[in-house]
Amino acid sequence: MSDDYKGDFTDLNDFGDFGEDVPRGPVPVLAVVGRPNVGKSSLVNRIIGRREAVVEDVPGVTRDRVSYDAEWNGRAFTVVDTGGWDLDAKGMAARIAQQAEIAISLADAVLFVVDAKVGITDADEGVVRVLRKSGKPVVLAANKVDDERGEAEALLLWNLGLGEPMPISAMHGRGTGDLLDAVLKALPEPPPVLEGNPLGGPRRIALVGRPNVGKSSLLNKLAREERVVVDNVAGTTVDPVDELIDFGGRTWRFIDTAGIRKRVKEASGHEYYASLRTTTAIDRAEVAVLVLDASQPLAEQDVRILQTVREAGRALVIAFNKWDLVDEERRHFIEREIERDLVQVQWAPRINITARTGWHIDRLVPALDKALEGWETRVGTGALNTFLGRLVAEHPHPVRSGKQPKVLFGTQVSAAPPTFVLFTSGKLDASYERFIERRLRETFGFVGTPIVLEQRVREKRRR
Repeated sequence: MSDDYKGDFTDLNDFGDFGEDVPRGPVPVLAVVGRPNVGKSSLVNRIIGRREAVVEDVPGVTRDRVSYDAEWNGRAFTVVDTGGWDLDAKGMAARIAQQAEIAISLADAVLFVVDAKVGITDADEGVVRVLRKSGKPVVLAANKVDDERGEAEALLLWNLGLGEPMPISAMHGRGTGDLLDAVLKALPEPPPVLEGNPLGGPRRIALVGRPNVGKSSLLNKLAREERVVVDNVAGTTVDPVDELIDFGGRTWRFIDTAGIRKRVKEASGHEYYASLRTTTAIDRAEVAVLVLDASQPLAEQDVRILQTVREAGRALVIAFNKWDLVDEERRHFIEREIERDLVQVQWAPRINITARTGWHIDRLVPALDKALEGWETRVGTGALNTFLGRLVAEHPHPVRSGKQPKVLFGTQVSAAPPTFVLFTSGKLDASYERFIERRLRETFGFVGTPIVLEQRVREKRRR
């Protein structure tokens, strides 16, 4: 290598820090329950110290049980936010209530949130009966207590028979420190973390797609239980839902997300924040599984989601769902749509499934493995430059304005996604960059992953 490049590598050591999870061992679980619109998600945000749970002044925004990591006074625990609990609910509301009941059964302790301004309702008393039957430790939070008058109203909640009500204001943070102290007393001590606990943890898979393509149905089928609420209404899922699932002989962390709309700015209220959460879920994942409705033509939203995944640098698998609704004529159009609309992601593995029945969902694991292998592929500097030397000799860059840029040297600075720096004598055309990427895939694989190419143009020395 010429002296021109001395020191050029010092700023290329860390092109992609994607925040690998470091497991800390099992931690106790706290379920947050209560009837609709008493401020459960606001309290969850207060506990975890960030605006993560979707909040809006409308009942029923939270629909599934959603887990978050929390910490207080040096102790870690998991907070499970649940949908509003109405024991007399029907339809989707009944399934939301069922999710809250499941959360209680899986939790080590329960945080029961009541609106102190409203007082005790029939719904609250119904929840109390279920809580007593569960036998779990319960901490009673009297929310929306902003002043001394509110504290007097909170005292009336002693009548629930659950012990001392803790007066708090989730919105302003009033009393939440004392509440968390009470929560820690109710939770069991976490077991010690074993020495030599391996880094990494389960692979993180985000299920993405526009509304009503079957993402939640796929998650439920993978989990072999009704893990998330499914309804034939677009936009049922609002919060990203994490679920550890044993599938194909391994444990995976699947993240079900809200359907991404055409543009974030077209959404309003909780849908706007849910869309932002979905983008965050993609950033947290290693692989995004784009679920498409095979019975419907590809839409602008589908292409937009693909672009979001590519820009995030995540591995990609494309799942054509509802394949049982596809006839011979539709299959012909699907092939044309793939050639036209998915040309930029031809490298992504594609599978055909029917989430409702479970048909061919076993093909998801091999596709994920291929995508992860490609995403983490590394090419040695020697092999890469042998490849580049042969490529440039056989297919030199076209001459532009009397100049012909050359690739002088290359190195892969990181994986996940594979990121390369090309040291050149001039700016390469975008078409030649795409040609290099295509040849990299042909030679080294990189199935299921975007490739990042950076250029470092050699500066001419002044004489």
